[in-house]
Amino acid sequence: MRFSYVMLPDYPLDDTIESIKLADELGFYACYAADETWHKDLWLLFAAAADKTKNIRFGPSLSAVTLREPSLIAQATATLDELTGGRAECVLGSGNFGLLAQYGIDWVKTKPLTRMKEAHHVVRTLLDEGAITYDGEFYSYSGLFTFARPVQERVPVKLGAMRGPKSFQTAGELSDGVHHALSYTRRAYEYMVDNVRIGAERAGRDAASLDLGAWIVFATGPDSRAAKDAARAMVGLYASSMPVEQLERNDVDPAELTDIIAAVGEGRVDRAFELTSPELADRLSVAGTPEECAEKIKSQITSAGVNHLILAITDAALVKAFSGLELPGVATMREQLRLVHDEIMPAFAGQPA
Repeated sequence: MRFSYVMLPDYPLDDTIESIKLADELGFYACYAADETWHKDLWLLFAAAADKTKNIRFGPSLSAVTLREPSLIAQATATLDELTGGRAECVLGSGNFGLLAQYGIDWVKTKPLTRMKEAHHVVRTLLDEGAITYDGEFYSYSGLFTFARPVQERVPVKLGAMRGPKSFQTAGELSDGVHHALSYTRRAYEYMVDNVRIGAERAGRDAASLDLGAWIVFATGPDSRAAKDAARAMVGLYASSMPVEQLERNDVDPAELTDIIAAVGEGRVDRAFELTSPELADRLSVAGTPEECAEKIKSQITSAGVNHLILAITDAALVKAFSGLELPGVATMREQLRLVHDEIMPAFAGQPA
């Protein structure tokens, strides 16, 4: 079982790099970050961390092809791969609905799946061959080339998917895996795994060889209530990007989130926290003591066939940055990384990666 952590790069850069160095020392598989305008630039951040780490892998999870041209994603990924000595990978997605709205983009009108397929082809081709001639609906090139070349023989290129089923099937058919964000029930992950398998079988591929990642809001610590409050403070922010079908697969009535999402849209994350019940937050996060977190992961996520846990670790500093809320008793980012290593990873030793 692979364990990675995904950050919102909003901390002071020195603190962030120290956390990445610790994750590397503790044996985390990868460090990912959201490639979004709201946050600090992940490509520059990971470049700065490259020579300070030895084994941990780096990449966006995810980079939105509606906002970043895919040939530039390929260029950046190849450059990062050289900087890290072959430790880069890339997860592509349509983009955060809320962020796209701030750009005046209606994601429904972007033909997200068709665009994603084209973007994957562009990134895959440029990484593998260094040049592309292509005439698509969204992207066209005539002899475009790049001297940015990766070190790895094949840089993994994966897809981010939430809605399904076609996006999951496409990931199984074309890419090196899927990162499925913000699901917490066995039903949701069985839906993901089943559809990835359909796509893989259609292409004559083995779904078990793919990266099947669960990207989850996560907080842990010795104080269960404090950890759950940290996750609760961020649930509304993340849930605002969940499509209706996904909410229903996670046993959530979309109506439960109407006022919460409105508060997030107004920039009132503190108000969203007040409106989010502890029970709703429990349904839309993995939080609590290490024992509680391990049990939920086992019963609801890995039992469905997921082989990669991608933890969006939430601590008091992140909550304060987004909402101004002060939450006492919450373990820091680095304390949580150590707890995951010491008390959660061992519970999954021996499980396939």
